[in-house]
Order: sequence, then C-alpha cells, then structure tokens
Amino acid sequence: MTSSSSPSRKAQALTKIACNRLQKELAEWQLSPPAGFKHKVSDNLQRWVIEVTGAAGTLYAGETYQLQVDFPEHYPMEAPQVIFLNPAPMHPHIYSNGHICLDILYDSWSPAMTVSSVCISILSMLSSSPAKQCPADNDRYVRNCRNGRSPKETRWWFHDDTV
Repeated sequence: MTSSSSPSRKAQALTKIACNRLQKELAEWQLSPPAGFKHKVSDNLQRWVIEVTGAAGTLYAGETYQLQVDFPEHYPMEAPQVIFLNPAPMHPHIYSNGHICLDILYDSWSPAMTVSSVCISILSMLSSSPAKQCPADNDRYVRNCRNGRSPKETRWWFHDDTV
C-alpha cells in the first residue's frame, strides 16, 4: 500500500565515503557474488545493473530479471534506490513499473546492509511468494508514479510480511 509524496530529486555525486564503500562492495562481489545474481559490468559506480535468476523450486525458477541499483550521495548512510527494470516480475510487493515494497529499502535500512544483502532479501521475497500477482493497488500506484517519481518518494505501508 502506498501514498504519494514529494517530486523527484536529481542524483548527486558520491561522497568519498560512498565511493570507498562501493568500491569495496564491488571487489567483494567480484570475488564472491551471491548465488543467483550477476553484476553487469559498467564504468558507473553510482548505478549498478544486476541480473537476478529465480531460485529453483519457486514460482520464479529459471526466470531472469534485472535490478537497477542507484546509490545516493551519502551511501551507506542512506539506502540505495532499487527497482526492477521492465519486465518486472509479477509479485504482490512488486509494482509493474518495477518499484519494490520492501522495508529494508526504506524505513528499515541500516548502513550495515550491502548490495549483496539487499539482493538476497529480494530473492527471498520472490522465493516465498505463493502466487504470481500484482499488488492490489498496482494500477493506481503506477498511474501516480508518472514523470519518473522515485519509489523513495513514496510513503510505504508495510503490512504484509507473509510474501
């Protein structure tokens, strides 16, 4: 469930702390990526595109999707913006525009979290779904997100932890 908030902001250059942290995370990822994920190499440290493959034995087994992770200026003190690129998986907490309703991406973010831990949480969320369906308010939410509104500008209502 959602409600609207303020308009979008432009990305700022990363701080030195953010650059150092992301370089460290990228080096660790290259040595030991989380199972089911591939980082698509680019020269843009502030935006990562990550391929995710659905876990065996789940509704999404063998299906491949792409996550786009945009890092804010003050990462890791501020959560990255994480969305699915089209086509997004059909899931009760993933909107058709790719926005993800997952508390660790917003209210429950901690600087101790990493890109790997976020990816594992997203795969766990996908894997636990009993049905492929859009959120009940998908059409209204997507309609209200026109003009590139960030999911971080949404006041999310985290009410369902069963999927």
